[in-house]
Amino acid sequence: MTSAIVRTDLPELELLHRGKVRDMYAIPGHDDKLLMVATDRISAYDVVMDDPIPGKGKVLTQISLFWFDLLADIVPNHLLTADVDEFPEVCRQYRDQLEGRSMLVRRTEVVPIECIVRGYLSGSFWKAYQKDTTVCGFALPPGMRESDRFPEPLFTPSTKAEQGLHDENISMARMEELVGREQARRMADISLALYTKAAEYARGKGIIIADTKFELGMADGELILIDEVLTPDSSRFWPLDEYAPGRGQPSFDKQFLRDYLSSLDWDKQPPPPKLPPEILEKTRARYEEALARITG
Repeated sequence: MTSAIVRTDLPELELLHRGKVRDMYAIPGHDDKLLMVATDRISAYDVVMDDPIPGKGKVLTQISLFWFDLLADIVPNHLLTADVDEFPEVCRQYRDQLEGRSMLVRRTEVVPIECIVRGYLSGSFWKAYQKDTTVCGFALPPGMRESDRFPEPLFTPSTKAEQGLHDENISMARMEELVGREQARRMADISLALYTKAAEYARGKGIIIADTKFELGMADGELILIDEVLTPDSSRFWPLDEYAPGRGQPSFDKQFLRDYLSSLDWDKQPPPPKLPPEILEKTRARYEEALARITG
C-alpha cells in the first residue's frame, strides 16, 4: 500500500487553511489562483481521524476532475489545471506531494452556504423525519421508509460552520436573508440541475447518488462551482443492484466508517478512536470502487 500524506509541507507557499481533508495555499505572484491539495485525512462526525486512508486524496481528486468536466455545461467551475507541469514554477518542486491529488484553481469569494441536494430519505434527514414529517420546511408524506426516493430531489441548504462545529440546516427563506433572494434561487437551481444530471449518469453506472453537497463561489460577478464535487466524502453512493427501501443501504462512501464508529463507545468528540487496519482497508476499497464505477 502506498504511504499516506496526512499533511502537506510546502514552505515556499502560504498555507491559508488546513481543512478536514484539504490544504489550501496561496501562491506568491499569483494572487488570482490557489493551490488545493487533497490529503489522505478522513473525518467523521466533524472529527478528523488520527489514521489516514492511503491514496484517498488521489481518489477524491480524480472523481472531482471527472465531474467538473461532465457538469461544465451547467455552471463554470474553479478548476484551471490538475497537471503539475502546468502549475506555477514555485509549486513544481513539491511534485511528490502534489501529483494526482492537487488542483490549481481560480480564487473565488466563497458563498458560506452548503448546497445540499437529497434524492432519498436517509441520514440526518431520516432521523428528523421520524420525529416530524415536516423537515427543513418540506412537508413530506407520512409513511415514508428509510431510503425511500423523493418524488423530486430536495434542496436543503445549511450554514457553513467553522471547523469542529456542526453545519446548521436553514430554510430557503433564511438563505434568502443571508445571500439575497435572487442569489439563493440561482444557487438552488444550479444545485438541483447538477444533482439531476449526475444522478442520471451515475444510475447508468450502477450507483444511486442518495444525496450530496455542493459549494459555490463568486468570481467576476458569477457563481461558479468550487471545492470538491460528488465524491465519497461529500455524497452518499449506494449500489443500485442492492437497493432496498426500508433499511440503511450498503455504500461506496464513508458511511461504512461512520457505522463502525457508531458501534463504539465514543462520544463523537476529539480525540478520535484508533481505527483498526481492516476498517481502513475496507474504507479505502469503497472509495476505490466509487472511482472505478463512476469513471469506468
